[in-house]
Amino acid sequence: MEKVVDEEKMEVFSIENDTTNVASKPKGGLVTMPFIIANESLEKVASVGLHPNMIFYLMKGYHMSNASGTSILHLWQALSNFLPIVGAFLSDSYFGRFQVVALGSISSFLGVILLWLTTMIPQAKPPTGEQPNSGQLALLFSSFLLMSIGAGGVRPCSIAFGADQFITKEENPNNERILQTYFNWYYASVGLSFVIAVTILVYIQDHFGWKLGFGIPVILMSLSILTFFLGSHLYVKVNANNSLFNGLAQVMVVAFKNRSLPYPANCKYHCSKGSDIVLPSQNLRFLNKACIIKDPENDINPDGSTSKPWNLCTVEQVEALKSLIRILPIWSTGIISYLIITQFSFGSLQAKSMDRHLTSNFQIPPASYGVFGIITLTLWASTYDRLVVPLLAKLTGHPRGITNQARMGIGLLLTVVAMVIAALVENIRRSKAIAEGLADINGGIVGMSAFWLVPQYCVVGLADALQGVGQIEFFYSQLPKNMASLAMALCALNNAFAGLLGSFLVKTVDRITKHGGKQSWVASNPNKGHFDFFYWLLAILCAANFLYYLLCCWAYGFSEDVKPSTSDDQEQIIIS
Repeated sequence: MEKVVDEEKMEVFSIENDTTNVASKPKGGLVTMPFIIANESLEKVASVGLHPNMIFYLMKGYHMSNASGTSILHLWQALSNFLPIVGAFLSDSYFGRFQVVALGSISSFLGVILLWLTTMIPQAKPPTGEQPNSGQLALLFSSFLLMSIGAGGVRPCSIAFGADQFITKEENPNNERILQTYFNWYYASVGLSFVIAVTILVYIQDHFGWKLGFGIPVILMSLSILTFFLGSHLYVKVNANNSLFNGLAQVMVVAFKNRSLPYPANCKYHCSKGSDIVLPSQNLRFLNKACIIKDPENDINPDGSTSKPWNLCTVEQVEALKSLIRILPIWSTGIISYLIITQFSFGSLQAKSMDRHLTSNFQIPPASYGVFGIITLTLWASTYDRLVVPLLAKLTGHPRGITNQARMGIGLLLTVVAMVIAALVENIRRSKAIAEGLADINGGIVGMSAFWLVPQYCVVGLADALQGVGQIEFFYSQLPKNMASLAMALCALNNAFAGLLGSFLVKTVDRITKHGGKQSWVASNPNKGHFDFFYWLLAILCAANFLYYLLCCWAYGFSEDVKPSTSDDQEQIIIS
């Protein structure tokens, strides 16, 4: 199941960093919104709609095992979540958002075309009973790579590019309200895109075949590019500026350069003009050497700014990096959580072997059951502030009901519950399949409704709503304002590392459990494998992760969920 809230919120990447160099002609405004939102929504339907059924395409079309196919999909997921960090850096520092979104859309378009061609060209897939050759795999993996590059361009820049359209030289009191309206419409359209992708598009792939099922994303991506470029003459195109990454890198480089310097006794630390932070804190003290003033005449400009940012940093820069380092242990606890969210291929294989009839004539596609998790997440996220928070606030006295740390902890605990439910349901399903004589029949339908899988999807969706959204809010409250976009990027990195971990875990379990001629736990035939044992393993990992989270919270200390104060000009100095 794809991330809806976390992945989209991380796209507000460095909106604060580029409020200059705006075109002089009056452009932008609400008139540009249909083009930008249509571009993102169509891209989302096209890309997300390819993921749920992809495990079946790899197993049927390329004769891969469940373990190999799942491992490849995890690696694809990891790459698609690493590259947005690169895309954000390139857009902030070199090309600007318009060019990165445009190039990303074109790359995604080329990727879905290549994937569609694997269904249209018989030689692109191996004959029945044979393994794919290097050329066939190269074509398949090239399509994945191009789509990942496209995600790296579109995801970090699309929503921020839309926000750029409301940057004007004159103060407009309505801009904040209009911007909030834009965000609401943007998230609503993306959520609807996810639902359409995992229901309608998956249904078409199941009932009308891969050629049409993969051909529709080609059409959608072409429309996405067309709508985006049609509005080109209306857009505000903010020029590239220096990236926040530069400011963080400068601290590490300068601290290393100054590693032999003694700590000054006369408070000779460089801070920005008007800053409330005059002295660096004593934690991670070695970083304080990055803001030691060695040569005031040459290193500091008359206005108090740094003339050589790779030789001298400000106290604010140092403290910003310390804030990031401090939250990394808590950030790392989200990797296992994201791993649970992305275990969609096993659920699809289970659902395919169960009774999926909604009516006597209609069956829900096996890959569409993940929509119940998306619906749960959406409903919880939309009602939490209005209904849950006021009730909890009355009970706890906390203005937000409970702290973000408590929300994350409950979410992590729910991942344990979800995996326990998944293991119990799979144990019942497998036992029933064996009792009905289906152990050796891959594709046989067990006399058990696939709706038994819905509770685990709903609990995973609720866990995501609590842990994922709570983590974003925690990062935002604990990091300086200018690092808010980086906080969103950390969530994408969680997903990326979860993909790497998932690939490693599946391949390792497959290799160990089938040693000595035994049947693999993650076999392609779920009736012969032991998905339930795999789920129990995930439950143990989730429980250990929860205990690790408690340790991280103890080390971090209690948080009041209040963003650290920063000076008005801190942002400009940190990205210099």
